[in-house]
Amino acid sequence: MWEAFQRFRALDRKAQRVFGRAAILLPWVKLSLRLRGFKTTKALLQAKLRPGPVASNRDPAESVHMVTRMVGAAAHYGMARPNCLEQSLVLWYLLQSEGVTAPLRIGVRKLQQKLEAHAWVEFAGAPLNQGEWTSPRYAAFESEFSDLPGENP
Repeated sequence: MWEAFQRFRALDRKAQRVFGRAAILLPWVKLSLRLRGFKTTKALLQAKLRPGPVASNRDPAESVHMVTRMVGAAAHYGMARPNCLEQSLVLWYLLQSEGVTAPLRIGVRKLQQKLEAHAWVEFAGAPLNQGEWTSPRYAAFESEFSDLPGENP
């Protein structure tokens, strides 16, 4: 525990804030998905986004890496124990709030007569929060889940 606290203190302020936001959002998203469902939870997150990109000194790839690490750390050390959809929604939201466009993907596969689903976020065509194994093993739905149906005219 002490070692984890020391690693947190060694982070820059921006990373600490992102970790804190992720630690708060993960249990909120978990509860919201259970009570309201995917569409409403995603709409609530989208409504909180600022219209323009947030000014940042970081290049997009550096921001993506930092936000992905902080969401992963919050998922690991937090109490929520999020599944892939919960973690991906938080990652998608925090990247959007940093001004980084990264689509939320949902895919399926059939394994031993069972249909399995998986969610992840992509940046530059690569999955961020679930490793390189995600894309080839899960057939992603053709459309991304970054926009809700009926939002675009």
